[in-house]
Amino acid sequence: MNDTPTLTGDEVVAQVSALVEEIFERLKPVLAAAESLLAEPDGSTSAALHRIRPQVIEALGGLVIGAGFVSAPHVLSDQEFGFEWWTSAAEEGEPPEQLFISLDPDSENFLDYTRQSWFTVPRDSGRRHINGPYVDYLCTDEYTLTFTLPVEREGFAGVVGADVYVREFERTVRRRLRSLGREAALLNAQGRVIVSNSVRQATGSLVRAVDVPAWWASGAEPYTTDGGLTLRRCGDSPIALLVTT
Repeated sequence: MNDTPTLTGDEVVAQVSALVEEIFERLKPVLAAAESLLAEPDGSTSAALHRIRPQVIEALGGLVIGAGFVSAPHVLSDQEFGFEWWTSAAEEGEPPEQLFISLDPDSENFLDYTRQSWFTVPRDSGRRHINGPYVDYLCTDEYTLTFTLPVEREGFAGVVGADVYVREFERTVRRRLRSLGREAALLNAQGRVIVSNSVRQATGSLVRAVDVPAWWASGAEPYTTDGGLTLRRCGDSPIALLVTT
């Protein structure tokens, strides 16, 4: 017997939107702490970044498995780049672990995060962003979504962000997609599948039956194709629900 209640597309959109908002809400104290720190006379140093650690650690939990602050170049007075990022421990009950990356441009291991879209989109748009799904080769080798918010201090000063495993996001929304009783998927703004209720739409695959980037560029209003596909934006997030009618 199928005990999953039947939901409408509007209900799924509302539930996914609420889930996204919950993740961004976890970042707001980190954002406030980072902007407050950078406004202090002695706050713009690499050594001072540990002061936002309590808020970063507090953001971990639920779907959030990594969180932190990444500075824009030359925001810190004593080094070009800044990175304060923590992840949940692999073993339950263990304390969070700090992630270290090379911040030396002359190092062969240097990661120029200023080229990553989770950094560039908030920098260029001034808006929050969701990046992914992508395989996080830096940390976990898992499909990941990264949620980021721009940090401001007399202009763009960096981002605060949160990492979410796609598999955990899928576990949360899978039953909701199945409840539609039709083939359905959540897509990013580039038309890549985040999660779906069909084996024909694997995570990371590109939807070609409809031009999703053009739809976003035109305003992302609810849309139905001649072939019977419907697209709806999930609240204010760059995630869309695609349903085969």
